[in-house]
Amino acid sequence: MGQSYSEDLRQRVVAFVNAGHSRRAAAEHFSVSPSFAVKLLARHKQCGSLAPLRQGRPPGKGRLLVYRDFLIARVEARPDITMPELAAELEARHGVCACSSSLSRILVGAGFTYKKTLMASERARAAVRKERNLWVRRRQPFMRLQPHRLVFIDETSTNTSMVRFRGRALKGTRLAGSAPWVIEGAMDRKAFDLYVETRIHVRDMWTTK
Repeated sequence: MGQSYSEDLRQRVVAFVNAGHSRRAAAEHFSVSPSFAVKLLARHKQCGSLAPLRQGRPPGKGRLLVYRDFLIARVEARPDITMPELAAELEARHGVCACSSSLSRILVGAGFTYKKTLMASERARAAVRKERNLWVRRRQPFMRLQPHRLVFIDETSTNTSMVRFRGRALKGTRLAGSAPWVIEGAMDRKAFDLYVETRIHVRDMWTTK
């Protein structure tokens, strides 16, 4: 899609023609196409406007427009849903096949952007919020005054690498993601068995058709 000519150039083309020159001479003089000069003068004569017409498909068109509310509802319910997953849900629910780029354009037009900020799920608990406020307001300022006393400990049994790092939310709003399962301490056999039973749904993995 090309860029429209400036308003100043349009005014000069019209003035050049009004001074007695032909449209083709104006096109050659200002290095524009003859069709541009002809259409510009016709538009100016018809409605008195020199503004360029809107390029591209008119808004409110397209076969996916009727499913816009469904797509927005699914993204709001699952902000980290991928476009192939959203396309699969659209086809399963409504029988409509759509490519990922088309769905992404629908969401961008609705004001959604691609972002995400990961945080631990326990931050939602009141006790954790209280400790976090204490950490930010009192302990961090004190630690900045004496950084030589800090000791950093690795291997804290926290791993967020298996969660999705991106999602969609309306422009101007924050999207916070959380780890799906957090335990205190290291992973042992009891915790691992519980994880398999409650999170992976291993029974579905072994179901044969």
